[in-house]
Amino acid sequence: MTKPKNNNKNKIFKSLSFWVFIFIGAILISNYVSNREKPKEITYSDFRIKLQSGRVRKAKVGNEKISGTYTDAAGNAVEFETITVTDPDLVKELQESGVVYEGEISEGWLKMLIFNFGPILLFIVIWFVIINQMRSGGKSAMKFGKSKAKLNIKSKDKKDITFNDVAGVEESKEELEEIIEFLRNPKKFTKLGAEIPKGVLLYGAPGTGKTLLAKAVAGEADVPFFSTSGSEFVQMFVGVGASRIRDLFDKGRKNAPCLLFIDELDAVGQKRFSGVGGGNDEREQTLNQMLTELDGFDAREGVILIGATNRPDVLDKALLRKGRFDRLISVLNPDVGEREEILKLHGKKVKLSDEIDFELIARRTPGFVGSDLANIVNEGALLAAREGKKKVNMHHIEEAVDRVIAGPEKKSRVISDEEKKKIAYHESGHTLVALNLKYADPVHKVSILSRGPALGYTLQLPLEDRYLTSEEEILDKLSVLLAGRAAEELIFNSKTTGAQNDLRKSTEMAYKLVTEFGMSAELGPLAFQRDRENMFLGKDLSQGREYSEKTAQLIDEGVLKIIKKAHKKARDVLEKNRDVLIKLAEELIVKEIIESDEIKKIVGIDYKTHKTKKTLKSKEGKKKKENKEDKEAKKNRETKKMAEKKKKDEEKPDKKSS
Repeated sequence: MTKPKNNNKNKIFKSLSFWVFIFIGAILISNYVSNREKPKEITYSDFRIKLQSGRVRKAKVGNEKISGTYTDAAGNAVEFETITVTDPDLVKELQESGVVYEGEISEGWLKMLIFNFGPILLFIVIWFVIINQMRSGGKSAMKFGKSKAKLNIKSKDKKDITFNDVAGVEESKEELEEIIEFLRNPKKFTKLGAEIPKGVLLYGAPGTGKTLLAKAVAGEADVPFFSTSGSEFVQMFVGVGASRIRDLFDKGRKNAPCLLFIDELDAVGQKRFSGVGGGNDEREQTLNQMLTELDGFDAREGVILIGATNRPDVLDKALLRKGRFDRLISVLNPDVGEREEILKLHGKKVKLSDEIDFELIARRTPGFVGSDLANIVNEGALLAAREGKKKVNMHHIEEAVDRVIAGPEKKSRVISDEEKKKIAYHESGHTLVALNLKYADPVHKVSILSRGPALGYTLQLPLEDRYLTSEEEILDKLSVLLAGRAAEELIFNSKTTGAQNDLRKSTEMAYKLVTEFGMSAELGPLAFQRDRENMFLGKDLSQGREYSEKTAQLIDEGVLKIIKKAHKKARDVLEKNRDVLIKLAEELIVKEIIESDEIKKIVGIDYKTHKTKKTLKSKEGKKKKENKEDKEAKKNRETKKMAEKKKKDEEKPDKKSS
């Protein structure tokens, strides 16, 4: 081990000696040349004699020296140099002798310093650069093609991420348990001839915890974990991405068993294109190299590649075939129970009061992913700290939910009384129609306080997570969306721009109802939106229409019919409950925010059946009346039976006597 070090030292010493000799030689040559070309030094008195005799031809007068040329006895021109002496008659004598003269600005000390010591400094800089190149073995330029994957090193201060730190993805954990077991004990599988998947693809919506799951697998298996991003392989220079892919897999083989993790795999794994412009670009070369590496290494080596993406639909098919990314694991949005677990997990990091109801918060956040729920807990802690509280209370978490859904409250926005009244009736229309339709979600809160771009909002909470949506539910949701506009028309006989977002959502939903879900009576169970994608033009530009103009007209007519029907349904509900609408809007103007319990008192709605109290009372009365009639009829039947029995008993002795 010592010989290579001595050899390196000898090489450095020889290189240093070589450059020192060159530097000394350069200085000697420079001095020799400068001495040969140096002007002849004369005294000032000698200069005056030559000047007075007319032998001086040119002169350059400076603050420190006088230089120029004169002719010697043989008539040859000789360059001279002498010191400057204070002489007021010098200029006059130069003019009288017809000497061509000029002044000279003296050189500063900085210029002299650079001129004298500049070459030495330049040599030192060049020498250090050469030595550094020699120490790095001349491979500094080659590092550009090396992978930038980060190795997660275990430390005592930093705790490894395990499955205990991941909540809400139990199915995905079960799928990954097999990978962990193989990394822990590969002989268990190889003895039976089983092959573990070479690649695992985690796909799902952003924020569902794909990266966290990959880190947890490495923590559970207790193996090295190399993490990188797909964008690091896409470079301007051709061949760099492919070189980094090769280096990443080489690192994996040297550290086996280990995990290689590539986040945002779609950046480098998109479908290849061979149309206009060709397909031999840098990204495709990188993808080809990845495919080759996945085929080249043996799964028994203990190197497993984990990829994560939000867009599995754009990945190249060759990347997903058997022998490459063998296992596809979907990381879905958490349901209500999983959301509660995630909230509790993140709630351990902050100080919470005993009144926190995670079950209610989980119900209030349908569609939220893990990152959203973590943000809610963090926002609640920030709000509590802003108020100077020692613990996070329930109203802090609820305010955080509202901030995430609709944005922060715009306290500085000034709204006139007339606009406030219109907003109140608009939101009351949403609320009242939602409470009177059978398939609409119950209303949790209604507010006319401005948040983000919204001037007001009505918050509905589903009673349970739904994975299928019926036609009746979609139509009722359309009616709720259009109820705000219907309330404005009913009360003010005018329209405002407040329904802009409602109209956009309802139109999109109606088009999906007709073109994707096949729920149109006129067109039948047909889907008119097909996934066609041209990688050169892009998805949005390349989607063509595969139906006739007549069908397009029928689609538009069907959508318009659905929208008008939903609008009429909302208008009818509001006209029947006009008094309740006015009462709710006036209460909303005063309080600005009304919770579900207060809405129930004002409107008189049973949330489970969505029927008014009046209707319930009439049904109860009808039921009591029916029960009373049944009892009387039963009593009459029993009396009649007893009378018939008594008559039969009286007739029996007569028969015996006869």
